[in-house]
Amino acid sequence: MAHTETPAQIARRLEKSRRWFDLIPPEGVPIRFEVAGLAGRFGAQLLDILITVVVMMAIIIVLAFLPFDIAPVVNSLAAILMLMIRAPYYILTELFWNGQTIGKRATGLRVLGADGRGLTTHAVVARNLMKEVEIFMPGTLLLVSGGLDLFWNLVLLAWILVVLIVPLASKKRQRLGDLIANTYVMVRPKSVLLPDLSTSVSANVFDFTPAQLEHYGRFELQTLESLLRTEAKTRGSDARRRDSLIQVAAQIRRKIGYEEPVPDSRVAEFLHAFYTAQRAFLEQKRIFGDVRDDKHHRDMDTG
Repeated sequence: MAHTETPAQIARRLEKSRRWFDLIPPEGVPIRFEVAGLAGRFGAQLLDILITVVVMMAIIIVLAFLPFDIAPVVNSLAAILMLMIRAPYYILTELFWNGQTIGKRATGLRVLGADGRGLTTHAVVARNLMKEVEIFMPGTLLLVSGGLDLFWNLVLLAWILVVLIVPLASKKRQRLGDLIANTYVMVRPKSVLLPDLSTSVSANVFDFTPAQLEHYGRFELQTLESLLRTEAKTRGSDARRRDSLIQVAAQIRRKIGYEEPVPDSRVAEFLHAFYTAQRAFLEQKRIFGDVRDDKHHRDMDTG
């Protein structure tokens, strides 16, 4: 009898198949990213090619309405237009969209520099011009391979094998263009914080300074969120839970040095406001590579 994997076993197997790499940005805090799989990269590439082909066809249709015959040169014109559209498309989108083309945005991928800094113009140009040699030149030759002799067909086959083997053999799935430009393609990370609870609060009437928000990390934020979600479900009907909120608020006020009085009737509002401000503060820090897991991050920074 054939063995059937359970959903949990399938999930574990897929998790093991994922590849990760640690990137150390200038701030010195390691950040872990998931390496983009070949299937995701192929999907992004397919969408980008479709976009460039549609633009090329639109230009040819417009030219067809001009008072001269383009039929004899339509194939050559299409090849030239594809090159003129494709290279600027990849380069400009990755430069202005921080390592993403439309296809990469749709599939959740992004190009990163291996040094953790922003992508340089040189890296973006190098990896995308190399893409012409790796992908589009052999692809074009495949379309006309019927007119090539045996030698050039063997050369084309060997080149295609090299292009396919390089990312398969690379631990970080780097193609030749990535190796030359020193870049990676990774899965765009999702926020590690829980879904935003701050949308349940209509207005934030409590203000917190950056110094007051320096004291806590992600673990404490998620603990506070669990408490607030539980409080929202009970709708304040449990007196002991209300007392717990008052104690938590008092502890937070002492920890961060919040001196303004908070009436017991507004404790939940205070905690929601603190949650909203603390969440935004941590997410802003995380953008710059400062990952604060808990309140002991200060000790680790100075240890």
